[in-house]
Amino acid sequence: MFTHLIADFHGVAPAQLRDGALLSGLLIAAAGAAGFSAIGAPLVRHLPHDGVAALLLLDTCHMTVHTVPERELLLLDVLAPAAHDARKALDVFTRRLPAREIHGDTRARG
Repeated sequence: MFTHLIADFHGVAPAQLRDGALLSGLLIAAAGAAGFSAIGAPLVRHLPHDGVAALLLLDTCHMTVHTVPERELLLLDVLAPAAHDARKALDVFTRRLPAREIHGDTRARG
C-alpha cells in the first residue's frame, strides 16, 4: 500500500519558485522529516516558462515539485509507502515556504 499526497501552494513569492537550490533543499529536508531514504540527489530542471521542476527519488517512492512563478503556484506530489507519514513532508514545505493558501489531498494507492 502507498499514500499519495498532493498539495497546491498558492500565493508563493515568485523568487522562491525560481530558486532551484531552495526547492532542492526543501525536498531533502521533507524526505528526512518523513523518514524516507533518498536514492540520490534531487534532479532539478529550470523550465522555459521560468518555473522549476524537481524530482527526488526515494526508496520505493518519490517526491516532486513543479512551480509556476507567474501564477505564484507550487505543486507538491509525494508518493510514499503507507508505513510513512507523508504529511511530515508536507509540513516541511508548509513551515518553510510561506503561501497565501494551501490545498491538499491524501489518498490510499495500490
